[in-house]
Amino acid sequence: MSCSRKFCGSVCALGYEMRMTLFGRVLLVVGGCILLSSCGTGPALRVKDTTRSFTTVVVDAGHGGKDNGAFRRYGGAEKNATLDVAKRLTAKLRESQFRVVMTRSSDVFIPLDERAAISNRQRNAIFVSVHFNDSGRRGIRGFETYYHSPVARPLAYRIQQQLMTLPGASNRGVKTANFRVLRKAAYPAVLVECGFLSNRKEGAAARSASRRDDLADKIAEAIVDQRYGKGTYRAPASTSDAAATSSEHGN
Repeated sequence: MSCSRKFCGSVCALGYEMRMTLFGRVLLVVGGCILLSSCGTGPALRVKDTTRSFTTVVVDAGHGGKDNGAFRRYGGAEKNATLDVAKRLTAKLRESQFRVVMTRSSDVFIPLDERAAISNRQRNAIFVSVHFNDSGRRGIRGFETYYHSPVARPLAYRIQQQLMTLPGASNRGVKTANFRVLRKAAYPAVLVECGFLSNRKEGAAARSASRRDDLADKIAEAIVDQRYGKGTYRAPASTSDAAATSSEHGN
């Protein structure tokens, strides 16, 4: 074989090796991207639309235990306010003949994934998470309601509309969010921000038993109306602190 043929063969072989190396790298990158994508997101959770058929309401009092949530001089610890509103909401819904499951009934910490799992274990349910808001700007106030799945949108709007009938209510709107308790829900799920603890007026109101009862009443009305139609809710007598606590334990 001549030198020129040897040289050409070597060049061709080198070119082939370079192409194969580049091809292998491309395959490796593509495969890695697919793997990362599958690990990061997983299959999309299919949410069952129970907004017109639900018989169970999962009431989630935000935060708890080691997790205070917001803590402000005006409104105190968010975990206390959310639990009280959740207990009152539970009592009102039970009087409206719903089965109610609370994710927590005392000052304990429940991981976010477990809160969603509690809801997903139920049959024919919706999920309502109660929170209070916080901001570094004390002038900000108002109610917000969040949802993730489109099937939860009507419930979110109905709750927001009812909250806006409270005296002095400020509307911060209905919004979508990727909160874990909403994203991992198998049923329609909403998260309600019942005002800003960082705002002097709303924070002080959040400490009031009557305000908490009003918040629970409006959320309950929206839930009942969502299930049975507007105007079907019959508000029970104001729930006292003792009654709210008693009802939580099934008494």
